Amino acid sequence: MIAASRTPGEIREFRGVSIASAGVAFQMFNAAFLSTPVLTENELSQRILLASTHFNQRGLEWAYWVCEDWIDGSPRRRLRQAFERHALRHSVDLPGMFTETLRPPIRPGPKIDVRRVGDESTRNAFCSIGSVCFHVPIHWFTEVFSSDTVWRGFHSYVGYIRDEPVCTAAIVEGGGVLGVYNVATLPPHQRRGYGEHVMRCALEDVRRRSGTQGVVLQSTPAGLKLYERMGFKTITRVAVYAT
Repeated sequence: MIAASRTPGEIREFRGVSIASAGVAFQMFNAAFLSTPVLTENELSQRILLASTHFNQRGLEWAYWVCEDWIDGSPRRRLRQAFERHALRHSVDLPGMFTETLRPPIRPGPKIDVRRVGDESTRNAFCSIGSVCFHVPIHWFTEVFSSDTVWRGFHSYVGYIRDEPVCTAAIVEGGGVLGVYNVATLPPHQRRGYGEHVMRCALEDVRRRSGTQGVVLQSTPAGLKLYERMGFKTITRVAVYAT
């Protein structure tokens, strides 16, 4: 969705590989994905080389997002070595999680003003919090979200305490589910329930308008216990390899 919103962005389908590239400095948004199962080590190497050629021709840093359930046997056991041979380092493992219904919160929500991103002020707040919490330069983050079009499909929310922006969440509709992204809280305000609250508010708002119920997300290790408490179950694992 982000790639489609940008002039230099590309969405391409190759044999067994999907490309969704925003054409930006932040390599995680120049992405390759497996689109069909991988049966052999040679086939895995070919899929990596195909994506690598695509991005190298464009001079872009990039990342390969690998749902490990697409791979079995020997290719899965040697996954990291296969990517390292193509100069891609292992970046992170993300549990892929799903729920049909959120469990009720275990305590009342905090007093926080949740605003949907809709003007320059809320856009800047969303990008600033993302830059801090995901440890990337602010100009990388603002480049990803520089198109007006992206905000129409990337339903984004910022939580405020006494007019100070402290947390974010975003929702994307696709594939018959709602995807949760950019759940982040500035370090001085963490462990107070703000992230969970803004995420619940975001989901409620989008569900009310779309009617979609199922929810997917990729959890960081720090967020895993929270999402399990909210009713999410791990159904797969996504390994990310980046240049």
